[in-house]
Amino acid sequence: MRRLTSCLPALIFVPLLPLVGCTPERPANTNATPQGTTPEKNSAKKLVVGFSQIGAESSWRTAETNSIQSEAEKRGVELKFSDAQQKQENQVKALNAFIAQGVDAIILAPVVETGWEPVLKKAKERKIPVILVDRGVKVSDDSLYTTLIASDFVAEGRMAGEWLAKKMGGKGNVVELQGTAGAAPAIDRKKGFEEALAKHPDMKIIQTQTGEFTRAKGKEVMEAFLKAKGDDIQAVYAHNDDMALGAIQAIEEAGKKPGKDIVIVSIDGVKGAFEAMVAGKLNCTVECNPLLGPAAFDAVQKAVAGEELPKNTVVEDKVFDQSVAKDVIGERKY
Repeated sequence: MRRLTSCLPALIFVPLLPLVGCTPERPANTNATPQGTTPEKNSAKKLVVGFSQIGAESSWRTAETNSIQSEAEKRGVELKFSDAQQKQENQVKALNAFIAQGVDAIILAPVVETGWEPVLKKAKERKIPVILVDRGVKVSDDSLYTTLIASDFVAEGRMAGEWLAKKMGGKGNVVELQGTAGAAPAIDRKKGFEEALAKHPDMKIIQTQTGEFTRAKGKEVMEAFLKAKGDDIQAVYAHNDDMALGAIQAIEEAGKKPGKDIVIVSIDGVKGAFEAMVAGKLNCTVECNPLLGPAAFDAVQKAVAGEELPKNTVVEDKVFDQSVAKDVIGERKY
């Protein structure tokens, strides 16, 4: 009974607790955020960008990839990266995936110029801006992409041709290592080079073949050129430095001195080319700047904000030959 009596106050007052309220009173919070969100997420949405890269076929391409990836990290952008391994079908799949994921923008380095309209139309329908870097595309409607940030490949080929004609005194037989068939730089660098040589009728391209922008293929094709033409070759024009470096290997293995027995000019301006010039094995390289990250993300942010962009932004390039290679090699960033 004593135990029962001691419990009675609790038994009496427990039913009364709901009457005085279960929740303590709190001051109103006019700045409260919706459940599951934070003020940071409400104020600034993190950009999500898809980047379809051609591959890693050259040191130039690697430098471009690093530039875009590091710039994304610097700006706090979530970057979805896809390496196409030099296949357009892989790039199309990547773009379709980016569109399905609802990215804010797409950065595309197209492996070839044609065949992009269907996937670019999908991006346009979803209002996803597409920023082209280093290579252009051929489409019936330019509104399918937002802007192109690239070098003038025709001008690069022309500069290479003009330098070589001056070096050779307007005479000589040239073999040409072309880039990937159908790629904008391969088409345009050939065009510019031929424009320059047209002013010098005693300079002739005696053989031309694709080296696919790779060192290994450049070496293989140069070996074939040497077997077919041998002592008739006075100069090599390579559409990129990696193919030129492969050609240097082939020339040395054939018992000739690259840079002396055979003059070599190429395009890109990668550090390996400057090292070859310092060693006296490469005569000249025309710069093609791959550090496009800052410009690409400037364009992305403006496009997402609804700002107008120029259809084409040209990256300026320079010519470097052996005479300056030693002085500037320390400044090279790629």
